[in-house]
Amino acid sequence: MAGLFTPLTIKDVTLRNRIGMSPMTMYRSVDGAMNDFHLMYLGARAAGGFGLVFPEQVAIAPEGRTTVHCAGIYDDAQVEGHARVTAMIKDMGAVAGIQLGHTGRNGSEVPPWEGGLQLPPEHPDGWQVSGPSNIPYGCGKRPYPVHALSVAEIKTLHRQYADAARRALDAGYEWLEMHFAHGYLASEFFSPLANQRTDEYGGSLENRARFLLEALDAVREVWPERLPLTMRLGSDDFHPEGITFEESITAIGWMKEHGLDLADISQGGNTDDMVNPIWNDPSAWVARAARLKDRVDIPVTTSWNLGIPANADAAIRSGDVDLVLLGRPALANPHWPVWAARELGTTEPFDLVPKDWGFWLQNFRGHGPSIGWPEPEVSRPAVVTLPQQGAHLQNV
Repeated sequence: MAGLFTPLTIKDVTLRNRIGMSPMTMYRSVDGAMNDFHLMYLGARAAGGFGLVFPEQVAIAPEGRTTVHCAGIYDDAQVEGHARVTAMIKDMGAVAGIQLGHTGRNGSEVPPWEGGLQLPPEHPDGWQVSGPSNIPYGCGKRPYPVHALSVAEIKTLHRQYADAARRALDAGYEWLEMHFAHGYLASEFFSPLANQRTDEYGGSLENRARFLLEALDAVREVWPERLPLTMRLGSDDFHPEGITFEESITAIGWMKEHGLDLADISQGGNTDDMVNPIWNDPSAWVARAARLKDRVDIPVTTSWNLGIPANADAAIRSGDVDLVLLGRPALANPHWPVWAARELGTTEPFDLVPKDWGFWLQNFRGHGPSIGWPEPEVSRPAVVTLPQQGAHLQNV
């Protein structure tokens, strides 16, 4: 039976364990480039034992960023910064993954701690946002007109996905995820809340999934078959007029036929007017992941509230997911895998860090608690609170 610390092989890539650092936007780039901050931040998580390490969502075009401070890979000059990051991640024993995306109508913003408000197109740090239809997000934070993309512009975006994938390969990434979630451009095309087109990219589920499938095809043509191609899908809008999880299962089945190697499920993010979202539930998406895996027979992963080691391990051991992704827990503790290994009572937890580092931690001769690691509580009962399948599925 697989556990949290067993290897995972997808195509020709093997992760040393089933713990990944989820993409987290950090607003530290200049002109879309990775820099010393990213080298430090991402290298530390690789050194801390994560098997797979993602930077933030990386934009395929300048106007695909959230802010002017966000990362991109839309220019050849940006490859060097990414290559430094991937080399560090690999040197620390992890696999470097990249998540390609475009923010669509939810870009041209200021950082969230400055209010996260959208800037008008004429602002020096703003731009004209675009989407499948000319429908602003709502909620008052993004009030500016949305440019409805033409078919020719859609084809250009697909070429930009492919060009970004080529640069990612040149930069040394070995795992590529398409970001089709969280209210960004692909999620907007997928959801009837944002997509009210009447052409071949709107209306039916098949038409609304067309943008996603064609983007996947464009990347699949340039991304080597030996390397994993995965996708994070906004699989439920939690709104009676939005995308449903049942529709997402169907669409993921189509994506598998188009070369998808693993599905990463998350929320739609196309409205703030949600009914019974599952944000606060421990192991929130695990039951749905299991349902997807049973129906489509594809490896699956998810994030959301898996930061308790016993819950993350249970999700793997049950077979419900093949990989767990951690966002804020990875920010809070760059050595989360080592902490989890000690909590779960695994042997040699310090083997997860570089050998020289692990040597000094394993050979501490002083007062045990003073080393700075919480004492493991392996004797306590594991509190595993996985939701039952069918919970919170009122909109499906």
